[in-house]
Amino acid sequence: MCDQTFLAITFGPCDNCSQNKPLMNIYLKNEPINYCSLCVELMACQGLAKGETTNTLKAESESLKAKLEEERAKLHDVELHQVAEKIDALGQFVMKTRRTLKGHGNKVLCMDWCRDKRRIVSSSQDGKVIVWDAYTTNKEHAVTMPCTWVMACAYAPSGCAVACGGLDNKCSVYPLSLDKNENLAAKKKSVAMHTNYLSSCSFTNSDMQILTSSGDGTCALWDVESGQLLQSFHGHSADVLSLDLAPSETGNTFVSGGCDKKANVWDMRSGQNVQSFETHESDINNVKYYPSGDAFATGSDDATCRLYDLRADREVAIYSKDSIIFGASSVDFSLSGRLLFAGYNDYTINVWDVLKGTRVAILFGHENRVSTVRVSPDGTAFCSGSWDNTLRVSAYLRSSGESELRNILYNTV
Repeated sequence: MCDQTFLAITFGPCDNCSQNKPLMNIYLKNEPINYCSLCVELMACQGLAKGETTNTLKAESESLKAKLEEERAKLHDVELHQVAEKIDALGQFVMKTRRTLKGHGNKVLCMDWCRDKRRIVSSSQDGKVIVWDAYTTNKEHAVTMPCTWVMACAYAPSGCAVACGGLDNKCSVYPLSLDKNENLAAKKKSVAMHTNYLSSCSFTNSDMQILTSSGDGTCALWDVESGQLLQSFHGHSADVLSLDLAPSETGNTFVSGGCDKKANVWDMRSGQNVQSFETHESDINNVKYYPSGDAFATGSDDATCRLYDLRADREVAIYSKDSIIFGASSVDFSLSGRLLFAGYNDYTINVWDVLKGTRVAILFGHENRVSTVRVSPDGTAFCSGSWDNTLRVSAYLRSSGESELRNILYNTV
């Protein structure tokens, strides 16, 4: 998303020619090096066969991509909405805002639920990270970061720590305690360091490891205790804006999306890019796995959300309307996966029927662009954060007017 994209230019001595020039931060065998553009070009030309140039190699690469797309097209025999024609349509429903969390002094950029289904952590452009009790709306903890634009935050699986970062290029972990007056800043542990802003972070299935993505075009897996880099992931050609870990407890893959319009699936053990999808026409702002782990959704500045099936190795659905002209900034699935919630830059949240590809509801209430949307771990509510400085916790309201917190998705596949 262009409003949240920052360019960091490093100037200094090149590691190869030692001349003071603008540097490109690249990796060789997981080792960071700083080369000037000329040395990068020379390095790229090393080992070329007779008659080969970088241009011929690029042409060969594009030819192979075209052949892959042809093979994918041969298997594209039916659309998802055609398969779902015999499935009953979703009935009408209404979402009602139950709580409004106020306390940030500027745009809310990110939020995450604790697994206890009650607490929420949020980060903001005001440089603050706040832990909320979503039931009482009380602030349980607040941390002031050393920079503004805290663009990423995440709750640890145990609920005993939160991670956050942004323009400081770092991912910091703060242990939480029952003492609400405790100085969390004194317990801060800097775990990850990138060469550009931190765009997203997510704990793995334990508190001991954390995944990060960055504006330097890379993702990385870190050991929380030692701060050691365990694995780095290189394959994006521009800023990585979002990542999401596969939902299985034994899952070893995650998906990332970025400004190069690509969504890449990675193997955490090898660091390899195992699948790549490039059908969006603009930046991919957010990625989210389907609950089964067999597919994932993306939200993009091209005003569409898309569903990719990993088994079919292709895009299977596009969620868009001619009347929607603003970008989608965040997406998340309901507990069963039948609904897709998408926050847009026109201040609304659109709810899509994943199978039929139709919009089933529009949620209003925010007074500025919706930056983040997350369904609670038990599916009974969802929270949205906005540039209007607030977070809203919403739940399903029965058509008869009787209200209760219950599963968002009441008509499952």
